[in-house]
Amino acid sequence: MAPPSAIEPGNGDATKPTNIAPLEPGVSENVIKTKGPAFNIPGPPEFDDPYKERAYLKGRLAAAFRIFGKYGFDEGVAGHITLRDPVDPQTFWVNPFGVAFSLMKASDLILVNEEGEVIDGGPCRLLNTAAYMIHSAIHQARPDVIAAAHSHSIYGRSFCALGKKLDTITQDSCAFHDDHVLYSSFNGIVLASIEGQNIAKALGSSKAALLQNHGLLTVGKSIEEAVFWFVSLDKCCHAQLMADAAAKGTGGETVKIGDEEAKFTYKAVGSPIAGWFSAKPMFDVIHRETGGEYLE
Repeated sequence: MAPPSAIEPGNGDATKPTNIAPLEPGVSENVIKTKGPAFNIPGPPEFDDPYKERAYLKGRLAAAFRIFGKYGFDEGVAGHITLRDPVDPQTFWVNPFGVAFSLMKASDLILVNEEGEVIDGGPCRLLNTAAYMIHSAIHQARPDVIAAAHSHSIYGRSFCALGKKLDTITQDSCAFHDDHVLYSSFNGIVLASIEGQNIAKALGSSKAALLQNHGLLTVGKSIEEAVFWFVSLDKCCHAQLMADAAAKGTGGETVKIGDEEAKFTYKAVGSPIAGWFSAKPMFDVIHRETGGEYLE
């Protein structure tokens, strides 16, 4: 079974990706043109029917949870990823409360409206109140956000206990240079709408937020983008925790990347399409490892 993210290459066209299986019917090819033919890369598939798009994206969202499970981002029943519904953009799909990330299927996902009512979805229709309060506020404040991810990853929550933003000390951290915020407030589990609104306000137009004493939050114009930023941000937190500890142990400090160099690198690694394409290998691995079970 070919992964549903595939894009069909053109015959004899060396500027297009090879060894990629055909797309499903009703999905059109989308190749992103950048500087020079060697940098043409596949982009998110395009649809002629919002219902076909919904079915496809629900599969991608289920795969995203499998990825989170694989990376150990589950912590009991905590954590959530949401998808703005392409049929009714005022609603979003989310994981049902208490269903394991590593077992998630497209048919398990639930659809939630702006009032916090579950209006469609799988057999378990329990809604995590914190998921609704945070994600509803973000989706309403950010029409550009298609997906948002939050969980209590070990390195993310460890770094968030420091109450500071990430330093730009690696090429990967350049993706977050001037594009993440610190939400320096902790009021317990997010059970009130005002807290979700405050988080959305603090996030502003950024792709990520460090929720102090809590964990990481990332958003994207695609599910893949939001997921990759989360995985990468958690790794950047891990790298800085180790680098800071090593620097302290030797009586020195980490070397920071200059602002000009960081901004230049950001253009290559921090764009929405860079996030989408960087996530593709993770989704392909999940598809291979599960045999596409998450699509059920």
